[in-house]
Amino acid sequence: MIDFVRGTVVYHESDSVAVDVGGTGYRVFVTNPVQWEEGREVMLYTHHVVREDAQLLFGFASRRERDLFRVLLEVSGVGPKAAIGMLTVCAPADLVRAIEFEDMKTLTRLPGVGKKTAQRLVLELKDKLKKAGFVSASMRDDGTGSRAESVGTDAPGIADVIAALSALGYNEEEAGEAARLALETGGGESLSLEEWIRRALQQSLRK
Repeated sequence: MIDFVRGTVVYHESDSVAVDVGGTGYRVFVTNPVQWEEGREVMLYTHHVVREDAQLLFGFASRRERDLFRVLLEVSGVGPKAAIGMLTVCAPADLVRAIEFEDMKTLTRLPGVGKKTAQRLVLELKDKLKKAGFVSASMRDDGTGSRAESVGTDAPGIADVIAALSALGYNEEEAGEAARLALETGGGESLSLEEWIRRALQQSLRK
């Protein structure tokens, strides 16, 4: 079992980063790959999935977020790709809050989550998250909402957000509008790159 990897980001793709660890390249599926700069040394806490036809690594900046990912996998019908998709669109604290308060509107906006899956998330995880110490405030305290450097309205910040949304299938106009709206709804405060991308994705889902 691979518990973490430490190395240099060689390149990133739409859903993953390639990390050079002592000359061996590991492909690690992550939320918002563009937050990890090429040439940057990183440490990612990983969840290792072993299948008959493949071995997959899913990486996270904190153990707390990885633990939340693993809790999501306990829900019937939620696989690794679906779980990391939820965490890509919704910040950990916001996802925990949505489950805590049975916010079906937020949950059903997540990629791959319909009404039945949203109901299972609430039914199977609401008490479990509380018993395990997952509350929205504690998820914010661990720093998962500000892993990347703060960016303002100047390039390359907005360019990175547009590039991230474009990699997910949005055209440049849609991506640019969502990026600007995300910053405006945040009151113009300085955002981490990851939080900016998440807010932009949320804006695009509201249309």
